[in-house]
Parts: sequence; structure tokens; C-alpha cells
Amino acid sequence: MDWLRSGARGFVGRAGIVALHLLAILVGSLVGLYLAYQSDLPQVSSLEDFRPNIITQVYARDGSLIGEFSIERRVVVSFPAIPPVLRNAVVSVEDADFWRHLGINPWSIPRAMIANIRSGRFSQGFSTLTMQLSRLLFLTPEKTLERKVKQIILAFQIEKNFTKEEILTLYCNQVYFGHGNYGVEAASQFFFSKPIGELTLAEAALLAGIPQNPARLSPLEHPERAVQRRNHVLDRMVQERYVTSTEASEAQAEPLRLRQRKASPSIAPHFLEEVRKSLERSYGSQRIYQGGLRVHTTLDPAMQRAANRAVREGLLRLDRASRGFVPPTETILEDGQFPPDIHLPEWSLPFAEGDVVRGVVLASEGGAAAVRIGEYTARVGTEEIAWTGSRNVAGVLPAGTVAPFRILAISDGEERLARVRLEQEPAVEGALLALDVRTGDVRAMVGGYDFERSKFNRATQAMRQVGSAFKPILYTAAIERAGYTPATLLDDAPLTFRSKWSDEVWQPRNYDGTFLGPITLRRALESSRNLPAVRTLNSIGIETGVEYARKLGLTGPLPPYLPIALGAGEATLVELTAAFATFPNQGLRMEPRLITRVSDRDGNIIEETRPHATEAIRADTAYLMTSLLQGVVQRGTAARARSLGRPIGGKTGTTNDWTDGWFVGFEPSVAAGVWVGYDQKKNSLGRGRDGGRTALPIWIDFWAEAMGEAEVEGYPVPANIVFVPVDGSGRRVAPAAGRRESFVAGTEPSPGWAAPLGSEPSGP
Repeated sequence: MDWLRSGARGFVGRAGIVALHLLAILVGSLVGLYLAYQSDLPQVSSLEDFRPNIITQVYARDGSLIGEFSIERRVVVSFPAIPPVLRNAVVSVEDADFWRHLGINPWSIPRAMIANIRSGRFSQGFSTLTMQLSRLLFLTPEKTLERKVKQIILAFQIEKNFTKEEILTLYCNQVYFGHGNYGVEAASQFFFSKPIGELTLAEAALLAGIPQNPARLSPLEHPERAVQRRNHVLDRMVQERYVTSTEASEAQAEPLRLRQRKASPSIAPHFLEEVRKSLERSYGSQRIYQGGLRVHTTLDPAMQRAANRAVREGLLRLDRASRGFVPPTETILEDGQFPPDIHLPEWSLPFAEGDVVRGVVLASEGGAAAVRIGEYTARVGTEEIAWTGSRNVAGVLPAGTVAPFRILAISDGEERLARVRLEQEPAVEGALLALDVRTGDVRAMVGGYDFERSKFNRATQAMRQVGSAFKPILYTAAIERAGYTPATLLDDAPLTFRSKWSDEVWQPRNYDGTFLGPITLRRALESSRNLPAVRTLNSIGIETGVEYARKLGLTGPLPPYLPIALGAGEATLVELTAAFATFPNQGLRMEPRLITRVSDRDGNIIEETRPHATEAIRADTAYLMTSLLQGVVQRGTAARARSLGRPIGGKTGTTNDWTDGWFVGFEPSVAAGVWVGYDQKKNSLGRGRDGGRTALPIWIDFWAEAMGEAEVEGYPVPANIVFVPVDGSGRRVAPAAGRRESFVAGTEPSPGWAAPLGSEPSGP
């Protein structure tokens, strides 16, 4: 027996030595692995300064959100903001021992190894929440042994440097939930349209289950799988004693109550794009889309909505008048059959009464058609298509047709019914821009009928001939440089120019083809007479006219020829509106401004802009032009705007062949301009469709809503302005015998004095 005991002791000793060797090898291997990978791993301490990608938000002047720029939609929250029900749900399903382990859970390793051996692949992992965080922040998602080793090392380092609360907060802000949403707050807003602090037990469990596989477990695309996963999370919460069986059962019985946030399109998409381009020039695209800037702008939401409605309604109305009814040709049918899922992209967006939305004709026969618009159905009869001039509904709207409809009323009962009227998408385009006269702040901007149809901004990018809207600039130069007054007589008589270098002859004409003879400058501008304008430019010199156009901010082509008197030069709507805003602003031209302040993600102001003014013309000249342009509204080509009963000044503009229509108008505090036309400059709006019939009605609709209730202000009168009664020929008369006219002191007519005619042209 002694030999047996001695042999056993020897075996145990040898076994112990072998075990020590194996342990040494294991420890050495682990140390070697640690040293091999540790040098290549990122510094976990950098997490102290970790800045996840967050949304850049753009605000209107009243503080309301008007747009966002982001690659990853994320709203960062702190640990106290994460409600206990959501924390417990996440921990229960992802890492039950999270609050107890040091970064890895050794008891889960053999379980995962056995499962993987049985499946023959990496079907199950043993990642803790901390390990998952290390992968989310530092590693790639592929399943390899090397990545797992790195994960473990990083997990230990994270646990060493951060508290459990900090680790869970980082995880909750970083994890992906699908549909472009990162972090629990963005996911809650997206799926339930509410912050995480308001989540119910069932909702918290649903969110906690999604990160395992956001694509397969999306409650929007795979609701049955999402419910199964939610119920599993609730079972785990019961096992971990975070909720009772009764609470879990009640939550499991709840249906999915998703309230997906349908992101409304921005009220000012063209404005927002201009802001984005400005930010990109200043800060670069990376900071815009990942840096979480807070951008405060000049936009007035109420004014912008008024502009949107005015432009949309005006273009729809104008298109009907100019083109008549054009039968819709778009269809949803494929080989004569409806697709299994009828859906149009805009149906994913919210819409309301008054909106124009495309619908699909489901069936059509004789005098009625059934139309689907999103979740709503509508009946379209002869009354709803009456404006087309047809009573054959089936002929106008065959089955499968995709056409725009105006939503007149919506019923959200069980049947989801709507009352609609057929509309027609306009081919004509338009733009509107409103500026604060005193600061240059852009209060409203519409760059076209539909941003989704065309991103091109016709308010800032389109160089168009300005027509008679150039005449106020011309007369500004004549008043300030050549001493003209509102009472100066101009000759409205036939005029011929013959080129010195060829036999070409230019004979400008008035719009109506008539001649009035000697008339005052005021009447020439109010009636937009062409011949007096050409004579004036010829008298003061083309160079002077171009000089004043540049002073007032027009940067486009202005050829050195007399036709620029009639608007042959080009400008953008923003340039022309800013030029007109100079008149009520006492000669100061304000640089149009979009952004007032930019802050970083911590609230530190990194840019703050100030209004930028240029002294373009004298204050007395500006006042005379303001008075003259008020006359255009009171007695001239813009007399329709007189119905608003406000002290409006402005000017219409029309180009050759009626290709462009303009109106730019103002009051003491706000100026706005409207342009309408086709993108192809050769296309005409129709004979006789001048600026007063095309652009002015849109401007009036906008002004009535945007300024109708605003306090009426007076224009400041410079000290050197005097008022003298004159008659229709510019003679000074008794107060009762004429109309009070404004003059710069020293230029007013004496009693019995008659203004001489402007000089005759001497050459081309």
C-alpha cells in the first residue's frame, strides 16, 4: 500500500506540475494576446470626450423648428432622463448581470460555446452590454475570434474608467433602432411620437428588443416578430423581478400602438437649402451633418405659410387660365392591372384640408369615380371636375389615373372618407421673397411650385429679364444725378433709333400702342410708359443707369444698350426685392440675411451676424421714389393692390412676349417680390398676361394674409422734402386746384412755372 500511496503522490505531483505549466501557458497566452492587441486598440479614455453624431437643427425667428440636417438621427439624453422601466427592459434582455460583472460574464461563455458547437457556427455570443458598447464605438460588426478578444479587453478598460450608469447611458445613446434612428430618444420619437419619459411598460419592452436585429424586428415592417420579441423581453423582466407576472401579462396582451412620426416636409424647403449651402461654405459638410449645430434664422413661419399658399394657389389658377385643362396621363396600372400594393410617396407625409395631394383612381364609370388618397377614399362626380368643362368623369379620370386633388374635407371615422376636387399640376413656375426693410432679414422664401419637383430656387438662382420693374431704378438715377423731379415733363411720342454701323432700326413702343405727348415723370412711371423711359435713359446716359442698378444691388447682365430702360437686363428676385426695399429704408440697401446666430452642441455661440447696410442713394431721393411707387398702386398698373387699403408702393414688370411677370411692393417695414414664368424662357404666359395679371394677384393674396392685420406705419419724411400743389402738367397751382407733390427743397416749381420737356435723344 505504501507504494500505491507513493505512486499516487507522485502522480498528483506530476499532475500539479502539468497543471501549473498549463496555467502558465494559459496566462502567458492571455498576456501575449493582451499585449498583441492592446497596442492596436483605441484609448478608452477618449470616451470622456466622446461626441456622438447628432442632428443639426434649424430654427425660425420665433424659435420653432423648421428643419434638420443629419446622417444619424440621434438625440442625446442623460442617465436620469432614461426612465427605470426602459433601463430595466434593456438590462433584462441584453445583460441580466450588468450591474454585477466587471465587463464580461464568465458564466455565459460555456453556454455560448456549447450552443455554437451544436450549431457549427457562431450562432450565439456572450457579449455583455459593456462588450456591445465597445463594438458599437470602436470595432466592426463581423464575428471573429480576434474581434471578440478585442471586445473583452476594451470591456475591461471601459468598466475600469466609467461607472455603470455612464456605460448604460452611452449604450442607450449609441445603439441603432433601424429607419435611421440611433439612441432610445430618437427611436421613441419615431415609433411612438413621444419622449422616452412617457413610455409605457409595453412600449419600453418593444424598444429594448429591437437592437438585436433592427431589420428583422422592425415593428413597422415585421409587426408579428416585433410583438414576439417584446413579449420575450417582458418574460425576462419577470425573471429578473423587475415586473410582476400580472404586469407582464397585461403588457403582452396590448396590441402594437405605434404612432409613427411622419416627418412633415419643411414649410420652407428652398430657404432651408439656402441655409444649408451657407453653413456648408462656413463649416463644411461634416460639421453640418454630425456636429449638432443650432442654427437660428430670420424666417417668419406665419409669413412663410402665407407665401406658400399664395404661390401655390396663384400658380394653379394661372395655369388653368393659360393652358386650360390638360388631361392627366400618369397611371399606376402595370400591363393594365393594379399593383398589389397601391402607394404613392407623398402618402407617407401628413396632409390636411386645403392641401393638394396626388390620388389614384380606383374605379371610374360614367359620371363618378372612386379615388384613393392615402388611407382615405373619395367620390369624384361632375361637380368635382366642373372646371375642366367636361361632364364625363370616366373620360377625364379613367381607372388607374394618378392626378392631383385638393382635399376639401376629411372624415376620420371608420370609413376614412374625404371630399376632394380635381386639380392640375401647373407647368408654370413662380417665386416669392419677403424681406425686412430695416434689417434685410429674409422673412419668407418660395423658390418654386414644389421643392420635390424641382430643387432649383427661382428666388435666388434664376436670372430673368425684369421688364418694366427696372424703370424705378432708371428714374432714381434721373432724380439723383440729373435733377429730375416727379413733376418733370417727359415726352411720350414716337421714337426711332438707327444704328450708326448698320441699317438696323429700333422703334420702341408703349404697351398699349398709344402716345400721350408731354406727361410728368410721375404719370410716366404710374402708367409704365416705355417711350419716356427710353428718352430718360438716353438723356442721363446708359452708364449712369447701369451704375445705379449696381448701387442698388443688381449683379446680373446689363448690356450697355438703351433697351435696358425697358428691362432687357437680368436680375434675380432677391436682388430686385432688396433694391426696392432701399426706397422705404431711406436709401440704405440691406444685404439679405438668412442666419442670425449659430451655436455648437454645447450652446456656445460660434457665429452671430449683424445687418449689413450700404448707402446706395440719398434719403431724399429714396423718399421721392417711395412716393412715386405709391402712386403706381393708387392710380397705375398696380391699382389692384389699392383694395388692401394700406400704404403700399410697388411696380409691375412684364417682358417681351409675356415670358416673365413681376411685382415688387413694400410698406415701411416689409418688402416682397413675386416672379412668375416658365423655366424655359421662350415660353409665353399668354398674350396680355402682364405682371399686373400674373404676379400681382399672388402678391396681393400674400400681403392680405401676411400684413392684413399689421399696424399701419408711415414713411419717414426727410427734413429737406417740401410739398407743393401741382396740376397734371407739373405747374404749380393753388392748393385747391392741384395735387400735393413732393420735391427736394430748391427743386420745386415756382408759381406759374412749367417744367421743360426732357431733351430729345441724339443717338443710339
